[in-house]
Amino acid sequence: MSNSFVYASVRTPFGRFNGALADTRTDDLAATALKALLDRSPDLDPSQVGDVFWGNANGAGEDNRNVGRMAVLLAGMPVSVTATTVNRLCGSSLDAAMMAARMIEVDDAEIAIAGGVESMTRAPWVLPKPSRRFPAGDVTAVSTTLGWRLVNERMPAEWTASLGECNEQLQEKFSISRERQDEFGARSHRLAAEAWEKGFYDALVVPVPGTDLVRDESIRADTSLEALAGLKPAFRPDGTITAGNCSPLNDGASAVLLGSASAAAAIGRDPVARIAGRGWAALEPQQFGYAPVEAGNDALERAGITWDDIGAVELNEAFAVQSIACVDAWLELGLRDAEVVNAKGGAIAIGHPLGASGGRILGTLAARLVESGERWGVAAICIGVGQGLAVVLENVA
Repeated sequence: MSNSFVYASVRTPFGRFNGALADTRTDDLAATALKALLDRSPDLDPSQVGDVFWGNANGAGEDNRNVGRMAVLLAGMPVSVTATTVNRLCGSSLDAAMMAARMIEVDDAEIAIAGGVESMTRAPWVLPKPSRRFPAGDVTAVSTTLGWRLVNERMPAEWTASLGECNEQLQEKFSISRERQDEFGARSHRLAAEAWEKGFYDALVVPVPGTDLVRDESIRADTSLEALAGLKPAFRPDGTITAGNCSPLNDGASAVLLGSASAAAAIGRDPVARIAGRGWAALEPQQFGYAPVEAGNDALERAGITWDDIGAVELNEAFAVQSIACVDAWLELGLRDAEVVNAKGGAIAIGHPLGASGGRILGTLAARLVESGERWGVAAICIGVGQGLAVVLENVA
């Protein structure tokens, strides 16, 4: 089998719910990231892209069912370029990158693009179709922004608890204090603000046409432990999870260019990282926050390395509590230092537009490896309904 490589990545700034990107359609966000990725490789003939894999967790509105194909058309790519849309909820765009890498490794294509998009602001309300014509009663519109909707009554109640409640259960299981969660949240904001100020994200982020947003909108550089400690619990009256120690609702898109070793000439640049291992895992739905542990272990085994070798980790911070639980587990397995995790900030500060987050962490990881010179890194993400994904990158820059 051939090797697959990351050649380039780009994303939009991540906007807050009802923020600067609220007026931008989901498919336009996707097209912005895709076009920017192609613009950064001007030597690449877009018709040579073997396929486009696009992540999206919603699909109920302007995502338009196959938003990957919509992005291809709106970005001005040749109509001959195919595209598919992937839905593994929060892991959608990381899953898309894994699919693109497999396509290259089995020699079905030399070049492929992966990405993802979500506008949680513009996620529509949905109405279930009636079981008979002209029902007399009222019908409830259900929000598709986040979490379960139109739940099958045969699902056990413990499986369909809210994401926040599931993580409160995780907090109880691992005895992770409110103080540790708030410290983790404050760290995320501090490191993200520092990374922007030092120019780390300048080459990774492209603005969305028609907006003034140039940086991630949810970062609060002035966040303090005192301010976070004053926030009320969001899911239980006596709980530990607040709006300050979990990721917000966001809008944004990301894109990653992948290719074989021989694709460098057509792309017009050298690769920066090799896809060295992939992992996936599933637990009970309510334990989804811990699934990256198993997925990361799986990816490392496939790469033939251990946690001792890892110099950089990008873990999507859905909640501080699940992030801490994962990092604690990896430290026990040999990870050298918790500080290698999300050294440029994470989703608590940057944001978590569901379908775009996997592409963000993969692109950020590749850039961190180039900057630091470390050889090995892991991108990992938890996924609602009990799943997790992980990818190991090897620095080849």
